[in-house]
Amino acid sequence: MGSILYIVGLVCAVLAVIDIFKKRISTVGKVIASLLVLLTSWVGVVVYYFYAKDHLTEWFR
Repeated sequence: MGSILYIVGLVCAVLAVIDIFKKRISTVGKVIASLLVLLTSWVGVVVYYFYAKDHLTEWFR
């Protein structure tokens, strides 16, 4: 069961990073946001999808 949760979390994190790199923000902003999502695991993915996804372009212009 733990392996399945790990794989699901990894897939969600990769999809979040792909979504971040599609946005029209600075390269530094893309790298910072991607690292935060990847380093904070499930918390980062949840925060990204429920809050930060709509606010990234405001934060990193």
